[in-house]
Amino acid sequence: MNDQLAITTDALTKEYGKTTAVADLDLAISGGSVYGFLGPNGAGKTTTIRMLTALTQPTSGTGHVAGQPITDRTAVIQHIGYLPESPPIYDELTAREQLEYHGGLRDMEPSDIEERIEELLDRFDLASDADNRISTYSKGMKQKTGLIQALMHDPAVLFLDEPTSGLDPRAARTVRETITELAASDTTVFLSTHILPVVEELATEVGILYDGSLVAEGPPDALKERMEAGTERTLEDVFLAVTTDEERDAKGKSANQAGDSIESP
Repeated sequence: MNDQLAITTDALTKEYGKTTAVADLDLAISGGSVYGFLGPNGAGKTTTIRMLTALTQPTSGTGHVAGQPITDRTAVIQHIGYLPESPPIYDELTAREQLEYHGGLRDMEPSDIEERIEELLDRFDLASDADNRISTYSKGMKQKTGLIQALMHDPAVLFLDEPTSGLDPRAARTVRETITELAASDTTVFLSTHILPVVEELATEVGILYDGSLVAEGPPDALKERMEAGTERTLEDVFLAVTTDEERDAKGKSANQAGDSIESP
């Protein structure tokens, strides 16, 4: 990690009519960190990522990624890579054609495009299938193609939404190793996944979103230590404690108040 902030938000909010998807989100994520972004389905994770990648405009509040305002997509997109849960790839193209097309969109030099494609195809064991149409690929192969696409231009900030979805254990390990290497080279990784052991292994900081609010945040070990004394705690215990309605008076307490029981010393 370094001392510069790669992602910041101040009271970032997104409303759809009378529904608040994300409420007053404050983030300060250091460069070169792996930020594990957790939450149950419908918590607002995808909406948050879409705002941070300048795909969705916030209703109010501000945010910056790599020093650029998230309201300026042209400025932000130069510094980020993004793998959504469904990779944005074209079935009628081969993986090589898809990646060459993406490299051109990123204004990469042709020689750099070819070199980077070969490097990443080899890393993710996709080289032998690179000239087959994506329509013939399995879910895991499509996931690899999308991940290579997000990585190939060496972004300063990488957003990953369920990056190991559909991958076999060997490929999933390669993804984890790649994330570790990226962080070591000062790339910031914003990692959203439901696979808590992956976050526990890789993340330097964790944020848990519930009903659009950030209910807990901190290093994984610190969050676990702040649970009530007793048996050994896991990140799953922390997650369940702050995202389970039965443990809270949903009408009398806000999501942030529920998080206070963990975050107070």
